[in-house]
Amino acid sequence: MKNWVHLTWLLCSLMAISVVGIAQKRSLTIDDLFQQKNVSNPQISPEGDWIAYTITTTDKKTDKRTTRIWMSPTEGGEAIPMTGEDYSAGSPQWSPDGKYLTFTASKGDKAKTQVWALNRKGGEAQALTKVKQGVSGYEWSPDGKQLLLLIKDPEPEEKKEDGKEKPKPHVIDRLQFKRDYAGYLDRRRTHLYVQSLGDTTVTQLTSGDFDDGSPTWSPDGKLIAFVSNRTDNPDGNSNSDIWVVAADNTDKGQTLLQITKNPGSDRSPAWSPDGKSIAHISSTEPDLLWYATNHLAITSADGKGKTTYPTKEMDRNFGSPQFSKDGQFIYAQLEDSGEEQLAKVNLKTKKVERLIKGENVVGTYHMNEKGQIATLVGTPTSPYEVYQLENTQLKPISKANDQWLAQLNLSNVENIHFKSKDGTEIEGFLYKPVGYKENLQYPTLLWIHGGPVSQFNFGFNFTAQLYAAQGYAVVMANPRGSSGYGQDFSKAIFADWGNKDYQDVMAAVDHVIEKGVADPERLGVGGWSYGGILTNYVITKTDRFKGAMTGASEVLYVANYGHDHYQQQWEAELGLPWENREAWERISPFNYVENIVTPTLIMGGAQDWNVPIHNSEQLYQSLKRLGRETQLIVYPGEHHGIRRPSFQVDRFQRWVNWYDKYVKGVQAKP
Repeated sequence: MKNWVHLTWLLCSLMAISVVGIAQKRSLTIDDLFQQKNVSNPQISPEGDWIAYTITTTDKKTDKRTTRIWMSPTEGGEAIPMTGEDYSAGSPQWSPDGKYLTFTASKGDKAKTQVWALNRKGGEAQALTKVKQGVSGYEWSPDGKQLLLLIKDPEPEEKKEDGKEKPKPHVIDRLQFKRDYAGYLDRRRTHLYVQSLGDTTVTQLTSGDFDDGSPTWSPDGKLIAFVSNRTDNPDGNSNSDIWVVAADNTDKGQTLLQITKNPGSDRSPAWSPDGKSIAHISSTEPDLLWYATNHLAITSADGKGKTTYPTKEMDRNFGSPQFSKDGQFIYAQLEDSGEEQLAKVNLKTKKVERLIKGENVVGTYHMNEKGQIATLVGTPTSPYEVYQLENTQLKPISKANDQWLAQLNLSNVENIHFKSKDGTEIEGFLYKPVGYKENLQYPTLLWIHGGPVSQFNFGFNFTAQLYAAQGYAVVMANPRGSSGYGQDFSKAIFADWGNKDYQDVMAAVDHVIEKGVADPERLGVGGWSYGGILTNYVITKTDRFKGAMTGASEVLYVANYGHDHYQQQWEAELGLPWENREAWERISPFNYVENIVTPTLIMGGAQDWNVPIHNSEQLYQSLKRLGRETQLIVYPGEHHGIRRPSFQVDRFQRWVNWYDKYVKGVQAKP
């Protein structure tokens, strides 16, 4: 009997030890970049029994990312991979009858992107299109007999000498002559085409010296709504409108119907079920540029009558509208105070019901003809995963990151509110260090978002979680200029960068010091894009920070005119530099560079034409000449966002090493 008792005790002890071992978690590391899977683009089948989506993974050995399409049953069960690992696939869509799952992919080193189809009954994917220059987008017709295609004009045929192509000069005659990732712009444009199933011949629907996009079929399949800026000088304004063309058009778009007349930007068209109205997103104050609110709008599909704005009084950004099956409601994404929600607007009462809200974020969503919804939802401790929305309940579908997250001990994220210098209430997020203990002060990083018109939210933030795993508290504020708080809040920094937004982020630092979390003697600051720009203001205005990182930033604004791709926005906000030079110089951090004493790490992509690297070089040269502690890192072949995985790892490691050295006072390990 004693032996049985002893054996039972021993087994229980071993089980307890095993459970403890399983339950042990670790901190996030830079190499977890290769473990995280990015889930995107959910598409629910017509019958609602399956949801297709994409998963992007990163391979450390090949230094590449691969995107595959997966499919999960809505009733529960294992996810099924639909595409292989030897090529990347995207833009999944179901055929209207649900028999086929289509996607875009380029198979082969020199192959162009085409539309491919998988029969749900099995078999290999078959190419539906054979467009020489490839396609950039597609949509099924309601009857499933045609594909609507977005195709860019082909490059002119060039003769080869000795069998080799020789470099040709860029011939430039456009006002908007360059774009990051695209390079120098020529007159080749993207237009609409249709193709019948079973036939690779395409018929062009639109033409002209304009780009067309966001096409969508009318419910009866006879018309197509799309977005285009067809003003006399489309490079000189942002006045995109909703247009309609007949699906059987034969004059290449000479016969078009203009639906919207708003002088600002109109986009994201969606037809009502009866085909009489088009919902869309409108920016009604173009002079305010990106600071203006994006309103939900409805316009008659015949182009007659006035546009209505059912949610204009809310003063919040809406996106991705979609009519309900009965036409009585519009579903849309809603950005509000650090949240990204899914909302439902009653067109009769104008009441807005927030279907998904709270401490999470809604990404893209898709609704089928039956009104069933698949959506992406993320939280501070979980990247985007696919969910099905049933009434107001979220049903998890994908579980791509579950095993990875189960290993990690992540930061506890606190939503914070505080007053700025002038009494304005500011919202932000505080990532406490992993293993945080009350009454201890921690080295703290002020991390600033880009934009400036964007916001930190309740989504998963790898960067902040990484810093927290390294023992830092991370404070992330939504200063004035941020979206999610109304137009006045956003436009408060119009032509006045580095003033009120500087006060707001400094108030965030003071707040976490007052909370007893941040050590005032161990502070760091940094950010990318506008996050880097505001960092430049911070380090020219205060010496409170022991270390700084400014990434893909601007510092001498007049030097960017004609070199970056923002000439239109610069002119609207600051005026022409030779006419209003004072406005440009007044807010350029470069003019106060002598004030910088903070050790500053400067970074950027060599091919960035969004925020060109030459401003970073000028900042580095100035600090070096002044004898300040600084370093410049330039990533070859990279644009505004650093995409190569090995460069991303390098960037994270340099960030951590820099802050460890100057904020913590700890040298990096060799």
